[in-house]
Amino acid sequence: MSLKIYNTLTRKKEIFKPRKGKKVNMFVCGPTVYDYAHIGHARTYIAFDVIVKYLRKKGYDVFYLQNITDVDDKIINRAKEEGVSWKELARKFEREYKKDAKSLGVDSVSKYARATEHIKEIISQVERLLKKGFAYQIEDGIYYDISKFKDYGKLSGRTALQAEDAVSRIDESKKKKNKGDFCLWKFWSGKDWEPKWRSPWGYGRPGWHIEDTAITEKYFGPQYEIHGGARDLIFPHHEAEIAQMEAISEKKPMVKYWLHTGFLTINGQKMSKSLGNFITIREFLNKHSARLLRFFVLKSHYRSPIDYSEKAILQSQNELERIDEFVEKIQNAKFKIQNFNSKFKIDKFKNKFEEAMDDDFNTPKAMAVIFELIREVNPMLDKNQITQEEVKQILEFLKFIDEIFGFILKKERVKIPEEIKKLAQKREILRKEKKWEEADKIREEIKKLGYEIQDTAGGTKIKKL
Repeated sequence: MSLKIYNTLTRKKEIFKPRKGKKVNMFVCGPTVYDYAHIGHARTYIAFDVIVKYLRKKGYDVFYLQNITDVDDKIINRAKEEGVSWKELARKFEREYKKDAKSLGVDSVSKYARATEHIKEIISQVERLLKKGFAYQIEDGIYYDISKFKDYGKLSGRTALQAEDAVSRIDESKKKKNKGDFCLWKFWSGKDWEPKWRSPWGYGRPGWHIEDTAITEKYFGPQYEIHGGARDLIFPHHEAEIAQMEAISEKKPMVKYWLHTGFLTINGQKMSKSLGNFITIREFLNKHSARLLRFFVLKSHYRSPIDYSEKAILQSQNELERIDEFVEKIQNAKFKIQNFNSKFKIDKFKNKFEEAMDDDFNTPKAMAVIFELIREVNPMLDKNQITQEEVKQILEFLKFIDEIFGFILKKERVKIPEEIKKLAQKREILRKEKKWEEADKIREEIKKLGYEIQDTAGGTKIKKL
């Protein structure tokens, strides 16, 4: 089976062929660390975490590089508001971002690269763009002249900003040659609280787009396999990256496959603090599990939009519980003594799962395979018509999927207080004695204490509300 990937650059699915054997260099735009990461960020980073894990399962040697934008107008302004240094603020939110990523099971990144640790490489790229005539200097900085790069716009199909674009630095200098020209190096304003580095043009700091090409050139050279990010970065950010790197190296394409994740909206609206619908990862994890967020994200194809609502989360919770119940049943399966002819074949499910993932990482289709497996195996478990070998094969398959998806076998364990356990045991005794009214009273008492009793096929479960 050939793996096919939808390439934003060519607007079609293509058979995946790395430039050299099984070696894959992949870069995904990381966060600008001035605030806590939100569930929109989580959507992108979970999607690419799954893509990397699947590629590695397929035998590809993936080096996954992610930058950390730790110098930016947003960081500088927030630090000034809070009365701390820009570096202190950036380091704090970088730590929080990595903590959130770890909580979500996003652990496939090979290296995080800070923009401020690559100033030498950034200056080198700006110098070469000036030398080749693609950049020019004006009073507030050095700008890229988009009229000099004839392929500008080839990724997005346009050269002008639109409402959905993510713009970190507006670069609205009146002295620019073209409206779309972007800043490569911003001159220092002379204010003490602003970060600055020495350069051939005096003190200053990097523009937003230049850090990514400086970082990828250092680790990958001028060309590599995959570049990923959220779709709002296609223009101008990724367009600018292409213009920078291809102008410097004169090699095309800079990236063989461009992958972009769809938007995450909340109740049909774009997430924004002014609307009060801004949900950080930590806020989500205070109410729900990381497994649930991964499940919810992977129910949609990575290129499709996702609309977040409490109703959608509740539905996902119910679906995830169905998987949990199945896993528990299969782990506690009893085996029939006499021989019987089973028609069950695990390979059918393995092949379907691989076919789905090989079709541009189609996680919804791959997840449908899990529920098809549950529907087929549940009656076998109920009738005790399953062999030990079949159970072993099913558990191995689920473990394989879990190592990619991260929501099947990794269950967060909540410590249940002794008082709750004793009440649950007392209720169980009453139920056996058919004292249903008294048992229900204890159930309500447990609920008031913040826990819920669930009577499942695998026995009684206690859950924190």
